[in-house]
Amino acid sequence: MNDFSRASLLSRRHVLGLGAAGLLSTSRFRPAAAAEAGSEIHGMSVFGDLKYPADFHHFDYVNVAAPKGGTFSTIPSSRTYNQSYYTFNSLNAFILKGEGAQGMDLVFATLMARAADEPDAVYGQAAKSVQISADKLIYRFTMRPEAAFHDGSKLTAHDAAFSLTVLKTKGHPLILQQMRDMVKAEALDDATLVVTFAEKRARDVPLYIVSMPIFSKAYYATRPFDESTTDLPLGSGPYRVGRFEVNRYIEFERVKDWWGADLPVSRGTYNYDILRYEFYRDRDVAYEGFTARNYLFREEFTSRVWATRYDFPAIKDGRVKRETLPDDTPSGAQGWFINTRREKFSDPRVREALILAFDFEWTNKTIMYGAYKRTHSPFQNSDMMAVGPPSPEELKLLEPFRGKVPDEVFGEPFLPPVSDGSGQDRALLRRASQLLTDAGLPIKDRKRLLPNGEVFKIEFLHDEPSFEPHHAPYIKNLGTLGIEATLRIVDAVQYHARTEDFDFDIVVERFSMSATPGDAMRPFFSSQAAATKGSYNLAGIADPVIDALIETIIDADNRVDLTTACRAFDRVFRAGRYWVPQWYRANHPLAYWDVFDHPKDLPRYQIDNYSSSLGERILWWVDAAKAAKPEQAK
Repeated sequence: MNDFSRASLLSRRHVLGLGAAGLLSTSRFRPAAAAEAGSEIHGMSVFGDLKYPADFHHFDYVNVAAPKGGTFSTIPSSRTYNQSYYTFNSLNAFILKGEGAQGMDLVFATLMARAADEPDAVYGQAAKSVQISADKLIYRFTMRPEAAFHDGSKLTAHDAAFSLTVLKTKGHPLILQQMRDMVKAEALDDATLVVTFAEKRARDVPLYIVSMPIFSKAYYATRPFDESTTDLPLGSGPYRVGRFEVNRYIEFERVKDWWGADLPVSRGTYNYDILRYEFYRDRDVAYEGFTARNYLFREEFTSRVWATRYDFPAIKDGRVKRETLPDDTPSGAQGWFINTRREKFSDPRVREALILAFDFEWTNKTIMYGAYKRTHSPFQNSDMMAVGPPSPEELKLLEPFRGKVPDEVFGEPFLPPVSDGSGQDRALLRRASQLLTDAGLPIKDRKRLLPNGEVFKIEFLHDEPSFEPHHAPYIKNLGTLGIEATLRIVDAVQYHARTEDFDFDIVVERFSMSATPGDAMRPFFSSQAAATKGSYNLAGIADPVIDALIETIIDADNRVDLTTACRAFDRVFRAGRYWVPQWYRANHPLAYWDVFDHPKDLPRYQIDNYSSSLGERILWWVDAAKAAKPEQAK
C-alpha cells in the first residue's frame, strides 16, 4: 500500500506541502515592507520580508546553466482541485466537474511566482511590480508588456482581471472559498490590474490570488469556462499541452520561445522539452511500469516496496539510481478521517475508541519495515505543533473558551497511545470498549449496538487495493470491540465523487499546512467548509472555537503570534478526536533512471503550488551524456 499516502500540494491543499515553518533568521531578508505605501515593489510576502532585491538575476537554488532538452516522465504523486492520481478526462483542472489532467498548471502564467527558499515570498512573473495601498486593501499590478499567449496574442490586465473574476465565480469550490475576500479585479488599461480586497481580509489571500492561472479572455468569449473539456486551452506558460490519451497519459511540450524564459523567477527552470504523466489504476502495475522504463522518475511511498523490490536488473547495473533526500517540510496530517456528519461518530468518546483500536507500533514494525514515525498533529515536524503544557501566550488565547472545550486543552496535548506492539494490545482495547459503553454503545451477542439499537458498522472507503494490508489488522481489532468494519475499494472516479459529496464513514487522507498558515486553514477545518461540497474538511469539523482560532491565525501579524495561535489551535483540534493519526516519513525515497541531475542544494520550501521542495518537474534537467550511454537503452 501507499504508506505515505500521496501528499496533496498547497497550503490549500492546493498547497498541500509548503515548507517547514521554523522561524528564519530575518537578517537574511531585505525588508520590502519598509517601502512607503503606494511605492512599487517587485515581490510580496506575508510579513513583508524578501530575500531577493529588485535587481536579482535568479534564485539561489537553481542551476542557471542547466541544459534544456530531453524528457521527464512520472506518475502523479500529488493532486489538487478536481485531479485524480489514477485517471483524467478533462483539460480543465480548475473546476469541480470532471477529472482534471495533472500538469495543467504548467500551461498558464501567473501574476507572480514563488521563491522556494523563503516561507511564502513571491516575485513578479506576468506582473513586474505591485503597489499596495496603505490599508492593504487595494493592489495595483503593472503587467509586463512582453507577456503573451501561445498564439502570439498579448497577455494584458484584461485577461488577468477576467481570470480572477471567473475563478471566483465559476472555479472549483476550494478556489471560491479562498477567493472570497477578493472583492473585485478590474483592468484600468492593458498594463494596469487593480485587485480590491475586503476589509479584514485573510492575510495570505493576495499571495493566493497572484498564484492563480491567467486565461485568455478572448478564448473564453466563445466557450463556457466551467465545463469539462478535452479541447486544447490557449495558454501563456512555459509548456503547452502536447500528445495525450484520456485516462492513459498526457505530455506537455516546452514553449521554446516562451516570453518568460529569461525572467529572474524562471532562469534555470523548466528544463525538459517534454514533461509526461503516466496514469495507472493499480500501484503494483505502476511499479512494474517503472522497472520496464515506461516512465523515468518515481517517488516511492510504499515502505514494503522500497525495502524489498528495488533489486531489479537496472538497479544492480546502475541504470536506475536510488536516492533518499531529506524532507524538512511540515509533515502534515495523515490518517483515517472520521465523518462526524454521521450521527454514529458524533460522540468524541466513540472516536477516541477508534484511535485506541489502531496498533501503530505493530503496523510499522510488521508491514512498513519500521520506516515511519507516528503522526500527532496537522503541524507535525514543525514548531507550530503543540508540545507540553500551554505557554502563557497560548493560555491567553484559550482562556475565553474554557468550558467550551475539553479540559485537556489546558494541559498536555492529546497523543495517540503507544501500544505493546502485539497487534492486539488488550489494555488499549479494554479502554476502547469502556469508552464505547460510556457513550451508550453496549455489547449484545458480541455485537456493538448504537444508541438506536442498530449494529455499529463502519465502512472504510478507498480507491487503492494496496491499502488492504494496513486496514486488515485494524478492522480485526475493531471486530474485537464488536464493531462490524469493512474495507470497500472503489474506482478512482467513484471515490472522487463520494468524497466530494462526503458520502463515506472513514477515508484515508494526507495534507500539510503551509509554512505560513492563513486562509488555507478554512477549507480543511472551518464550519463553512464542513458544509461545502468538495472541501477538504473530510471530518466535517464544525466547531465555533476552531473557527475563532482560525481567524486568530489569519489575523496574526508576525511569526511569533502566528506560531502561538497555531499551537493553541492544535490543542483544540487534537482534543476533538477527528481522525485516527497514522504516520509520516522524514525523507523522500526516490528512484529514477540515471539520465537526470539536480541542484546540489535543493530549497527548503515548496517550488510552486503543485510541486514539493524536490523540484523534479521544474529544477532538474536531463544530463545529455548520461542519456546517451548505450546501457540506458538496454
